[in-house]
Amino acid sequence: MKAITYSNYGPPDVLRLSDVEIPEAGDDEVFIRVRAAEATKSDCELRSFRFSVNWFWLPLRLAIGITRPRKQVLGGYFSGEILAVGKNVTQFATGMQVFGATGLRFGAYGEYVNLPADSTMVAKPGNMSFEEAAAVPLGGLNAIHFMRLAELKPGEKVLINGAGGSIGAHAVQIAKSMGAEVTAVDKAIKEPFLRGLGADHFIDYQRQDFGSSGEKYDVIFDMVPRSSYRACMQSLTDQGRYFTGNPRMSVMFRTLLTNVFTKRKASFAFAKERIEELEALKEMIEARTIRPIVDQVFPMDRAAEAHRLVETEERRGAIVIAIGEPENVSEPA
Repeated sequence: MKAITYSNYGPPDVLRLSDVEIPEAGDDEVFIRVRAAEATKSDCELRSFRFSVNWFWLPLRLAIGITRPRKQVLGGYFSGEILAVGKNVTQFATGMQVFGATGLRFGAYGEYVNLPADSTMVAKPGNMSFEEAAAVPLGGLNAIHFMRLAELKPGEKVLINGAGGSIGAHAVQIAKSMGAEVTAVDKAIKEPFLRGLGADHFIDYQRQDFGSSGEKYDVIFDMVPRSSYRACMQSLTDQGRYFTGNPRMSVMFRTLLTNVFTKRKASFAFAKERIEELEALKEMIEARTIRPIVDQVFPMDRAAEAHRLVETEERRGAIVIAIGEPENVSEPA
């Protein structure tokens, strides 16, 4: 089968389109023909082994590979079609179209992948293409996790810092569906995209510091690794809630102090990527509460370009790689 592989850590050009062996499915697994995979910031960080948050560098290096990657096919979020199921599998059937997460197995950058039947994977929404569906699990699962933790109430004011990425873009939509007034913070080029998703207000962080505006928010969801914790606290109401998806070690410690010594709530609880949450996202998609966020779709032989675009942070939404012979690959602008 064809797969996008890498045998050494490094820049996007280490990615290669290669022929690899087709994996064999076990009795408790499903055998999937992958149709699309999101090119994520995590994929780029694993490829280069350079992270915006460094505290887990050593344990991850030991787990993934000290001098070179043990698993040479990236891809954690996908959509595809089930071609076969193991003899012990009852919840899936041949021919089902699915989307979900591969977890630490990775492998979605290849034409075929085997996954345990209890993986975070459900039937693909009928009103999304494979490319659109592949862009949901990463952002959607993290966004629904944090928005539920926030216990949003209608009319509350929410600020989403780093709203233009996959997680932030889904958080905008989910927060709006919960009745919140949403302020999105990102680069100016992303304003039309984010307003199109429902953001009520937009702040260009390159021109304005939201922390010095004097505006107060009931909830701040922070996806920017090196943002100012003090600025976020200054922008919260007295009983506001702060959540971060990319915590530095210092921020993790300060959230504990915030919870002990103030009436505010602060959390860095990581998303567990549950099946129930993916089912909820599917229902929201089919109800058209969540819209597609795909910016561009690349063929497999242009995976390096896809990674470069993700790393520039100039994308307006998700970057997706069509796996195999793509039917609807958009030409990059």
